Amino acid sequence: MSGHETLSEASATCPAVFVAAPASGQGKTTVTAALARMLRRRSKVVRVFKTGPDYLDPRVLAQASGQPVDSLDLWMAGEAYCRRRLYEAARQADLILVEGAMGLFDGEPSSADLASLFGLPMVIVMDVKGMAQTAAALVAGLAGFRDDIRIAGLIANACGSARHRELIEAALPESVPLLAAVPRDPALALPERHLGLVQAEEIRDDLEARFEAGAEALEAEGLAEALLGMAPVAFTPAPTEAAVPPAWLAGRTIAVARDAAFSFIYQANLDLLERMGATLRSFSPLTDAHLPPCDALWLPGGYPELHAAGLAENVTMRDDILRAFAADLPILAECGGLLYCLESLTDTDEQTHAMLGLLPGHGAMRGRRGCQGMQTAGLPEGPVRGHAHHRSQASGTPEPIAHGQRQRHSAPGEAIYRARRLTATYLHLFFPDNPAAVARLFGAGAVEADSIKECQG
Repeated sequence: MSGHETLSEASATCPAVFVAAPASGQGKTTVTAALARMLRRRSKVVRVFKTGPDYLDPRVLAQASGQPVDSLDLWMAGEAYCRRRLYEAARQADLILVEGAMGLFDGEPSSADLASLFGLPMVIVMDVKGMAQTAAALVAGLAGFRDDIRIAGLIANACGSARHRELIEAALPESVPLLAAVPRDPALALPERHLGLVQAEEIRDDLEARFEAGAEALEAEGLAEALLGMAPVAFTPAPTEAAVPPAWLAGRTIAVARDAAFSFIYQANLDLLERMGATLRSFSPLTDAHLPPCDALWLPGGYPELHAAGLAENVTMRDDILRAFAADLPILAECGGLLYCLESLTDTDEQTHAMLGLLPGHGAMRGRRGCQGMQTAGLPEGPVRGHAHHRSQASGTPEPIAHGQRQRHSAPGEAIYRARRLTATYLHLFFPDNPAAVARLFGAGAVEADSIKECQG
């Protein structure tokens, strides 16, 4: 245990905070990362979670906290999965931070739904530039919108001055204190590009400076004592706590593309593959000359449009993947991986480069317009939930074998293509939703159909 009590063998307690906001772009990740770093500097174990489907924010938060960061989503992952992850974190953490997505009431289920289900007090992060007392009015409205959540306080982000802080604090209701005012300072904000934050691996040293600056700012506000002094939240394990998926992938090696071009990977997906017995070997389509020996291949999403020239120039890697395709190795290509499998890709500079050519079609960026949303991939191996988020389009592609089923809309979702044993789609799959289907997808033998939902997470 690490600074908290266990109520019984069936529960664990730990202070926990849900970091929410009235909208996207308020600075949630910046503040969450600073909070994690502030407590890490005190040698505290901080476990951070990110609400919703996200790859970029978790890696930033993992660097800030020094701990693995998982995604929590009630629709995509399910309550049992979320409950298990929180329980496991509570057993070894001094504090749990959960960063929300979009506005706290946006989406079905929303951040507020997750906080309510697990009894997590919410801290509102709000960019207060251009307002003072109105910020207090907005916070009061958020606090009173539902009676099943508790707003523990406000962190005023981008605060302009001491007087600005005073105006906001004086107008806040007594039930919602001002916990901190973060100064308006570009040195604290996290760099962004299309699809979200710049990848942590690309700017590691720069992020370190921003984490430290943010930690200093919040430390000066006395926020560490406030968070660690909060009443612990009791977490109980899911009823299926003991369930472990069978070793359906034992003896199989899966090569996973992981570099600056392919990096949109849920840690939960990697963990599940290993729990099912697979050996994972990372490789770089950008810089490695050859594919490692493997029985299956995973080409996840990422930013191939930023590295199309390098991918095109690596002809030895292309030839190896073509041989794997011809040998009928199972291949899963998601979003950026789909673009890599097409005949060509037009990059952000309007230059067109040859890609693998495993599928007919051409990929191209389409400005700021994009596609996103939760969907279920109706694969022949079984349904797997996931999501889409891209600003590219694929044209000239073959007839799909299926389309994703949208969470709350009847229109067809993303196309799902299959050629030989290649499965390619814009969808990013969340493997723990259906371990048996994923095992089949990567070439497992007989997998019991009735085991699909028994082994979640």
